[in-house]
Formats: sequence, C-alpha cells, structure tokens
Amino acid sequence: MTDETLKKLPLDAFHRKLGGKMVPFAGYDMPVQYPLGVMKEHLHVREKAGLFDVSHMGQAWLTTKAGPLGTAEAHDAIAATIEQLVPGEIEKLATGRIRYTVLLNEEGGVLDDLMITRPSTEEDQGRLFLVVNAAVKDQDFDLIREKLGHLAILDVMEQRALLALQGPLAAEILATFIPEAESMPFMSSIDTFFDGMPIGLSRCGYTGEDGFELSVPAEEAEQVARRLVDHVDVEPIGLGARDSLRLEAGLCLYGHDMDTATSPVEANLNFAIGKRRREEGGFPGADRILKDLAEGTGRLRVGLKPEGRAPAREGTEIQSPDGKTIGAVTSGGFGPTYGGPLAMGYVDAEFAQEGTGVMLVVRGKQVPASVVAMPFVPQRYYRGKK
Repeated sequence: MTDETLKKLPLDAFHRKLGGKMVPFAGYDMPVQYPLGVMKEHLHVREKAGLFDVSHMGQAWLTTKAGPLGTAEAHDAIAATIEQLVPGEIEKLATGRIRYTVLLNEEGGVLDDLMITRPSTEEDQGRLFLVVNAAVKDQDFDLIREKLGHLAILDVMEQRALLALQGPLAAEILATFIPEAESMPFMSSIDTFFDGMPIGLSRCGYTGEDGFELSVPAEEAEQVARRLVDHVDVEPIGLGARDSLRLEAGLCLYGHDMDTATSPVEANLNFAIGKRRREEGGFPGADRILKDLAEGTGRLRVGLKPEGRAPAREGTEIQSPDGKTIGAVTSGGFGPTYGGPLAMGYVDAEFAQEGTGVMLVVRGKQVPASVVAMPFVPQRYYRGKK
C-alpha cells in the first residue's frame, strides 16, 4: 500500500506536530513512536499515563429491528441477535458494562476479537456498541450485515475518533475533566461530557494498566487530545510501545496471536465463552469449541521466557529439547518493565505446562526457554477502592 492510498487518522496533523514517526499499519498512516522513543514511552505508561490514538479501530452501533427501544425485551432481542456470531454472554450483560469476546467462523476459528457494550441509558436498550480491529473491520461489518441484517441495523461510526488514556494516573487525570470517571468500574461505559462535548467513555484498554477509551466526534478529537497531552503527566504513545505493553500484559494481537484457524480455546481465551453459552451452544463452530473445552486441544497459546538477552520474534520455531518442532512464536520482543526478552506462541499441548523447557531457534541457533504464566507483569485494572 503506497503513502497515497493509506488512510489518514483525524489526528494526523496533530501527530506530525508532536514529532510522531509515521508508518503504515492496518491500512492507516500511524505514529509508531514520538521523540521520547519506544522504551521511555512504554515505561511512562507503566508509571504515569499515556495517550494513544486508536481511531483506526472500527466503531459501530447495532440496533434491533424487533419492537421499540428502551425495554428489557429490546435488549434481549439484540443480545440474541449478536450471540448468533459470538460465544460471549451478552443477554445477561448488565447496563453500562462491556464484554470482550470473539467473532467466529463456522469452523470455530476466530475472525476477530471485539468489545461489545450494553448502553447505560434506558432509551438505548436494544442497541449494542461494537469496537473491532482495524485490519479486519470491513470484513467484520460485512459479515454482521450479511448474517444479521434481517434482524438489526448496523450503523458504522465513520466520523468518530477513539482515544485511549492508559496508566496508573489515568483516572486522576481524567477526573479533572470528568469527575465521575474516577469511580467507574473496570469494563464499564457511560455517556458523558468532556469540556461540554458529548462523548462515550469506557474504562478499559489493552496495556494491562488502568485506563479509559474516549469515543469522540472526529472534528473534536484534536481539542480532546491537546487538553490531555498538555497535562504534565501525559505523553503521546505510538504503536511500538502499544505492542510491548500488550505483550507484557499477555494480550493477543489479532492476525498474529490468533486467526481464522485458531479456536478461542487454543488461544487460551476460555473466559470469552460465557457459562450459559457453553451449556446451550448456538454459536458458530460450537461443536468444535465445546469439544475443545471438554477434551482439550492439540496445541495451546503459552508465554515464553527465553534465556539470555536475544529476543525471539514472530515466526521463530519452537522445538522440544530433543529438536522436534512443536510450535512457533506469534509475538515476541523485549519487555522494558519485565526487564528482558519475552514471547508468546503456540506449542503442542504436552509442552504447555508452566515450567516446561523448550528451545527457540533464533538466527539458526537453539536458545533455551521456559513456558511461563501470563501476564508477564501484573495487570493493574481498577477493581474499586481498597
């Protein structure tokens, strides 16, 4: 894809003014880092707060066609509709709460992972807010229209930006603009105002830290971003640190750590499959996924700690101690907070036990590594006042 065909973020000029180094990512021109550099950006998010532009993600409302909005029945209708494509528990999702789950194909493979929000307002019951990954958002939305179009209306929010404020000081900083932000539970969402402008605010993120995502009109995005970045404890953060932060947190990157051939059980995402859904089925690929849950799978996503300092990158072969190929690394690099190289990948199930020794083939040489628990660093999501 040439520079001419790359899509521009609403904040493109803002990133360039801040010295952002722009690179192609998921069809967009995006900042990979700022003058602070990837390592310091990463550590700043762990210590204070960082602002990420994730406006490349797909945002959409899905609204039931069954009867008037604003009722419990309308929610039940839209939940039953989206549950035809995902294994998550959406029917029992409380108002103003967010669910992480996956879109599935008929073979039980993962088409994308996504966030589904049930609105907090009574008049919006019967609608769900979806946030999907940029690289596959067009396919996701096409699938939803094709499979669910007779039951619901999909309204893609093309003119919205999405900003993420992440880090241990995120709540304190955001509360100076939105006082109620500080007491929001993790994985919750409200409609509120930032400097008098209506926005959607969610307490969630993909760094392992406490944080928020702000869905704002594209034309107002720079005003919001400027106010946040002007805070003494906030730095703009690029794709480089975003990747190392989510890797330390043990979080998947779609298209790398899972794809259309991967079942959510293989990907160690069992939590994305609701308890009722496990009993009832009724989602794409349910036979395979329920069998995987009951009997186990032939391979599993695991965390890996290489010995020494050389990182094992995506595609690195994983071998048993006697040299047999047992899998491959899907994400790898250096963890600035972890203090060394780290990776995740898939191994044959018999090698997935924590503490198992394996070999990574790095630049043609075997490097010893251990299977370790994830996350690599403690996740610090907000769980309420101590």
